[in-house]
Formats: sequence, C-alpha cells, structure tokens
Amino acid sequence: MEVSDGPARAGTLSLARGDVQTPTFMPVGTRASVRALDSADLENVGAQMVLANTYHLMLRPGADLVKTMGGLPRFMAWDKPMLTDSGGFQIFSLKPKVTEEGVNFKSTYDGSKVMLTPEGAVRIQEDLGADVSMVLDELIGLPAHPAAVKQAMERTLRWAERAVAVHGREDQALFGIIQGGVNPELRAISARATAELGFAGFGIGGLSVGESAEERNVALDATMPELPVDKVRYVMGLGDTEGVLDAVARGVDLFDCVWPTRLARHGKVLTRTGDYHLRTQIFTEDETPLDAECPCLTCSRYSRAYLRHLVRSKELAAHRLLSIHNLTHTLGILSDARVAIENGSFEEFRREVIKKRDS
Repeated sequence: MEVSDGPARAGTLSLARGDVQTPTFMPVGTRASVRALDSADLENVGAQMVLANTYHLMLRPGADLVKTMGGLPRFMAWDKPMLTDSGGFQIFSLKPKVTEEGVNFKSTYDGSKVMLTPEGAVRIQEDLGADVSMVLDELIGLPAHPAAVKQAMERTLRWAERAVAVHGREDQALFGIIQGGVNPELRAISARATAELGFAGFGIGGLSVGESAEERNVALDATMPELPVDKVRYVMGLGDTEGVLDAVARGVDLFDCVWPTRLARHGKVLTRTGDYHLRTQIFTEDETPLDAECPCLTCSRYSRAYLRHLVRSKELAAHRLLSIHNLTHTLGILSDARVAIENGSFEEFRREVIKKRDS
C-alpha cells in the first residue's frame, strides 16, 4: 500500500526474497561485499536491500561460479533482496568501444577483451540470481553535446527492447533505465518509451556524472510524470543527504551510492548536524561520539578521539566503524523520511534536516 505526501511517496517493493519498504538506500557491495563490512553489519545498520556489480562479478569470480554456489544471496550469506546493475557505469569509466551490438572493453583484471551485449547482460544477471536486474544502458558523462546525449538515449531504448525479449527468469524483476542527460525533453521521451516496454521498475541513469543539483532536479521533474505511479523509481548513483531528499520530494523510491562508505574509508563522517573530517586536530581529545543522535554501534561505543586515532594510524577497524556509522546515517534519513511521508509532514522534515545540517 502506497502513501503519498505531495509527490513524495512511501511504498512497498515486493520481491522474491522479501518486501522492501521505500524510500530506502542500497549499500553498494561491488564485488558481493560492501567494503569492510559483513552481512551481519549490513543487517545491523538497517539495510533492506544490497546492490552488487555485474561488471566486476562477471569477470571475477565469474557468473558461472556464482550460479554454481546458489546465486549471489547465498554466496555472500545475505538472505534479503538484492539488485545487480548492468555494469554500464563501470564500463563507461573504461572508455569502451560502443556499437549497436554492445560494448567492447578490456578487463581491469587481466587486460583481456570482453564484449557485453544487452542480451548478455540479462543472462549474466540471471545467473547471478539477484531479485532485480538492470538493462544494459549507454552512459555518457556530462556536460556532453546534445546529439551525443540523444544518441545514447535512443540506443539505450533499443537495447532495452532486446533485453525484454530475452528476459526469462520469472523470480527476477527486470528494470529499465531512463537516459537523456539533463535535457528535459529527452528525459520525458526516454521515460515514456521505457515505460511502454512494461518493466517491473525504472532506474533513472545518467545522473551524478558531472551535473549540478539544479540540473539533476530538472531532469527528475521531466521524468517523474511519464512513469507509472505503481512501479518503483530508482535514481542510480545518488547518496548524499540533500540529494536523496530532493529526489524523494519528486517521487523517487530507491537509491544507491558508494559515497557513504567511500567517505568513511577516508575519515569523513556524515551526521545530522553536518559532515566533518576526523583528521581535524580538534577531535584529538574529544570524548563524544561521532553523532550524539546516532544509534549505531560506533556511536554507542567509541569516541571521536579513538576513531581519529584509528584513521590516522590507518587501522582497518576505522573503515568498518566509520562505514557502519555513515550507512546508519544515510539509511536513517530515508527511514525518517518514510515516517514523515506517512504523517503528511515530509516537506517540514526535509526543511528541518537541511536547516540543521547547514547551521
């Protein structure tokens, strides 16, 4: 059952391995592992769903091996829903040769040549066995020439049709991906045409690749009205506090990003009162927790002084403890946003969060 507060919405995504209450955030387990964390840690921070990366897993350990081991959830001992991306973002960073057939690129592991087609991306993800798989899309960085953005959007649509034609695993939802850069007209066209293909849900791709927050919001404003209200909307690669609240305000349900855990590994802390870096000298003798309002393991046990020591000493425990905190923060923001939507007070909640972080 869905509850709305203006465009913002709280709903339930029902998948083979369980229900996911939205809006929510997916920690990124690129190689079937969220760096420095195990499955118990993910459960304890409140994760309902985890993302894994098709590109890396198809190369190492290989989709065939994962299939033999019972699929990703069993392989990594995560018995809750999972999503696999198509690998398009990672391949984009390798500057591949893109043709109508698919993408040619070199493996980052051994330099071997690899060809990935829309059909191949579907089959590989069916072998990986997550609850949700994404179509292969063509991603380009921004800013880009309008003709290049249009070409990538149209090719993504053609690839989506091919993906639909070969998708056969009934217990795995296939999501389409909307492209179009920050051009409102192209975004609307892409969303409308992708929706007509009948996907179970929709990824909004091609963002968080160099555009401003204002440009991203314009793209979302053009996209949302063209998508079915009864299917999930997922902004790919978005994870900052202000960004996810902007997107929730426009009707987005699902997010993923490496941001919370990557920042943690560099000593940066996300909090309700603003973000800060633990390397700063003022925390040397600070006995307070990272965030007095945070319920996580890290904040309940450890001081800023101790955690700063771990960061400066390059202890691996710092990666785990700060990742636990940053994910708890990100997931908590979206959990609270859901409650606010249910209470009809989302905009007030959003303003208060942003005001507190800016103060």
